[in-house]
Amino acid sequence: MRAVDTNVLVRLIARDDPRHAAAADAFVANGAWVPHLALAEASWVLDSVYGLSAEAIGTAIEMLLSHAQLALQDADAVAEALEQFRRRPSIGFSDCLMLAVSRKAGHGPLGTFDRDLGNVDGAQRL
Repeated sequence: MRAVDTNVLVRLIARDDPRHAAAADAFVANGAWVPHLALAEASWVLDSVYGLSAEAIGTAIEMLLSHAQLALQDADAVAEALEQFRRRPSIGFSDCLMLAVSRKAGHGPLGTFDRDLGNVDGAQRL
């Protein structure tokens, strides 16, 4: 199965360049795999470059999770991360994803210096 880079995900979501959006649609038409890193980077781009709210970023990730042609790496962990992100958007989706993936792999607690993340079950503030 093909895999997608961050910029393909952003084009699928933002649709701000019709030519790139069409190319992204065509590339994923027969299925594509989305690695965690591309998803984490896309959430950062949507926040930092596009200025989307946490609610809009959550909606975009949900759209990717339910996209018929996309297979997200550890989709169950991504769904768990999305739930956590919606409860505590100040943590950031990338950190929620890191925590969910660590949990799924049976590695915890997740050590962090981040105050917000450190207050979440499964993380330990150092």
